Amino acid sequence: MTYTYYPGCSLHATGIAYDKSLRAVFRKLGQELVELEDWNCCGATAYMSVKETVAFTISARNLALAQKAGHDIVAPCSACFTVLNKTRKFLQELPELRRNVNAALAEGNLQYHNGLPVRHPLEVLINDIGLDRILAAQKRSIAEFKPACYYGCQIVRPERAVLEDPEVPRAMDILFEELGAQPVDYPPKVRCCGGMLVATCEDVALKLCHELLEWAQIGGANCIVVTCPMCQSNLDLLTRRINHKMGTDYAFPILYFTQLLGLALDCTPEEVGLEHGLVPIKMKVTDLPVPLAGRSNGKQFRSGPFRVRA
Repeated sequence: MTYTYYPGCSLHATGIAYDKSLRAVFRKLGQELVELEDWNCCGATAYMSVKETVAFTISARNLALAQKAGHDIVAPCSACFTVLNKTRKFLQELPELRRNVNAALAEGNLQYHNGLPVRHPLEVLINDIGLDRILAAQKRSIAEFKPACYYGCQIVRPERAVLEDPEVPRAMDILFEELGAQPVDYPPKVRCCGGMLVATCEDVALKLCHELLEWAQIGGANCIVVTCPMCQSNLDLLTRRINHKMGTDYAFPILYFTQLLGLALDCTPEEVGLEHGLVPIKMKVTDLPVPLAGRSNGKQFRSGPFRVRA
């Protein structure tokens, strides 16, 4: 299947490991990601607080371009995912806003008609590709990994990616359990990392990230797995400062979920961009110790709680 890939600004910069690992995983699973041509910034969350119509127009331009391609849009950045879905929803429900935005888009010979869904790759992997195919493609054991699965605050609400419990999502936990890893109990899985507060209220961001690291340590994790470039960046970059300020010794590799999945699919460390993380991985990826048929079959996914929103 072919998807229109909207990387957003982060995946071409600080989140380059996410870009590399996402592309590698989709290649391994026989799925095609075609990067949207001439895309622009989604506007992030700040634009909405400056001038709403302009913010929606900036975001809608990407949707209008993707509409021409005719494939579902995959947006891995949590902020991009949220903003694009918010734009799609508002334009669908507010005719006057839709007219104003389309009048602006017409200056660039574009129109948007609310056609295609904006999807998160975690949901695409589970619902379109399916756990059976992912397990069948697994070549390497990730049994030494004990991830704290951290979803962050955006893909579960308000324009959430999937219709599972917004307070206690389980998609990543189940995925990695099925792949043979050992996800730990991680209560703050949807709490905020501080986002851009690191630039304006650094102490608040340090406190929030400190709590996320502390919970991972309490749970016995040996890595934290994320879905968002901002969460990855904050946790990875602030760990040293938190250790210095709090007298702690946290040393968790902060991995994108696609990096750990890619390792299970026999991607090389370079293919999934491990060199971009600040804390090296000590856990080994080994040959599979048991036949695939000896494992559980992902019943929780097939029961239907993890579905994309209409």
